[in-house]
Amino acid sequence: MIFKRALFRELTGASVTVFSTLLAIVITILVVRFLGEAASGAITSAAVAPMLGFSLVNYLPVLLSLTLFIAVLLALTRCYRDNEMIVWFSSGVSLTAWVRPVLLFSLPVTLAISLLSFVLAPWALDRSAEYRRQMDSQDEVASVAPGVFKESKQADRVYFVENFTQGQKTVGNVFIQSVQHGKLGVMVAQQGYQEVAPNGDKFLVLLNGRRYEGQAGSPDFRILEFERYAVRVEPYEAQNKDISPKSMTTAALFRDRTPPAMGELLWRFGLPLSAILLALLAIPLSFVNPRAGRSLNLILAVLIYMVYSNFISIAQAWVIQQKISFAIGVWAVHAVMAGLLLLLFQHRLSLYSVFSLLRR
Repeated sequence: MIFKRALFRELTGASVTVFSTLLAIVITILVVRFLGEAASGAITSAAVAPMLGFSLVNYLPVLLSLTLFIAVLLALTRCYRDNEMIVWFSSGVSLTAWVRPVLLFSLPVTLAISLLSFVLAPWALDRSAEYRRQMDSQDEVASVAPGVFKESKQADRVYFVENFTQGQKTVGNVFIQSVQHGKLGVMVAQQGYQEVAPNGDKFLVLLNGRRYEGQAGSPDFRILEFERYAVRVEPYEAQNKDISPKSMTTAALFRDRTPPAMGELLWRFGLPLSAILLALLAIPLSFVNPRAGRSLNLILAVLIYMVYSNFISIAQAWVIQQKISFAIGVWAVHAVMAGLLLLLFQHRLSLYSVFSLLRR
């Protein structure tokens, strides 16, 4: 009982530390990416937080799997490094005795990974795609950000506003460049606002400005001054894109049965299976040989994780390309890792037997 409580306390502390670190790294990367999209006008500034939330849900299964692997590895490595493992071995606790508590600790994490992989992550991807479609369906003026040049979806106009005033209903220092009938027109105005006509048409109304119209590169041009000028905002309806297998529900993937759907199913099944195998794999990998250095097992663990993850991706690609069947791809890589797990346990147990004989 003392053994299990000590191990659970060690695993919990390591898991919280590892997950917090990985989550902070992922959030930083995503925030930088979405802020860059917002600065370029690809998304609105109000969309940064929702897109960040949807992306985090999508990344959580991999983060939890990696957290479980690293936490078990770090906890048991510390036991070897501080000679606690020798005490446990001397008390009659063999290496296989660590399997049961590690599995008990891994079970709720694996269930969370399964829930995220099969239900929440596809939902988040679908909501993210729908959110982007809604942003694309907005009129071109609604997506204009202050201080950023925004090209219309028809690529015939460029908008620029310096600032928003009066609760963001009025814009100041407006610049519009448009091409009509082969002529280039540039309008500048001190203020502007959006107006909806009784028939539903939307207009950008400019106040107190000028319009320069002429042929590019030609000295023949006109200058018009105006107090009020209404520019019709062309409606735009976003096209419905093909639904990605990543955003489809698990039930829909089973009904689809196409190679891309089967490849996505393989990936979803692979995440919880790999989490369990990696947690068990960390037990023999945590062995520290003082003569070989303390970081050798960590380097080996990182290499095994990368190879394992890449082989799952390769199996997924082969199922999509119909090089192998789903029935083979869904278990082949995990079977190889299970064999490697048994070999590592056998190797560590043989060393433990030698150690026991030397003690006698």
